[in-house]
Amino acid sequence: MNEPAKKPGILAALVEPFDPVVQLFDALGTLILLALRAVLWTVRPPYRLGQLLSAMEFIGVQSIFIVALTGAFTGMVFALQMVNSLRDFGAESMVGAIVGIALTRELSPVFTALMVTARGGSAMAAELGNMRVTEQIDALATMGVSPVQYLVTPRMLASVLMMPLLCVLFTCVGMIGTWFVSVHGLGIDPGIFMANVDAYVEGEDFWMGMVKSLVFGLLISIISCNQGFHASGGARGVGQATTRAVVHSAVAVLISNYLVTSWLMGE
Repeated sequence: MNEPAKKPGILAALVEPFDPVVQLFDALGTLILLALRAVLWTVRPPYRLGQLLSAMEFIGVQSIFIVALTGAFTGMVFALQMVNSLRDFGAESMVGAIVGIALTRELSPVFTALMVTARGGSAMAAELGNMRVTEQIDALATMGVSPVQYLVTPRMLASVLMMPLLCVLFTCVGMIGTWFVSVHGLGIDPGIFMANVDAYVEGEDFWMGMVKSLVFGLLISIISCNQGFHASGGARGVGQATTRAVVHSAVAVLISNYLVTSWLMGE
């Protein structure tokens, strides 16, 4: 004869409506602890230079094509949109300056981060998730090797180091695409185009994009590694962890973009 199900206690019944909030803070706490451990391992030997170079090659070098392709067509389509809009005001020669400011401040860091998230973040989560469910991470710990130092810290450093370089690449290729469409496709004078870029695009615009790319690189790597590092449930769990890594990283990039912009502009 089956025993009647036990009713939850009063405390459990009171806490149950707040379970999503508790789970959110639990996830944030786990993420922050992993980030702190990864940062602390950057200054503690042994230093995994080979792991770092491999991660830099994967995150940076192998992302060059997709970042350059995205940057080129972003600059080209913005040139088409801006010239046709600015002609109504007789200001089509300002297209270079406007797109230059937009690229350096916003488009380059955000689009680069989203491309790296889709390509590198998903791969990091899937790789670490597969290592977790096949107990390779447990094996590292058994051999006396810190999994955080061996797996997470090199990926975090590589993301932080390579994201600004990819952001610069996106900006340069985007401006080349803007110049090509504006000058050869829409008849903008090349001298006026470059003079306006030089006059209106300033160093602080460039550095704003650099600061954002550093923040985005840190967020993408930590969120992706955290999802893979704590994956469970076999192949299905690895797939779910990879999906969460991409979604959470993209949301974190967009939210932090506003926060960093507000901070840098003093608002």
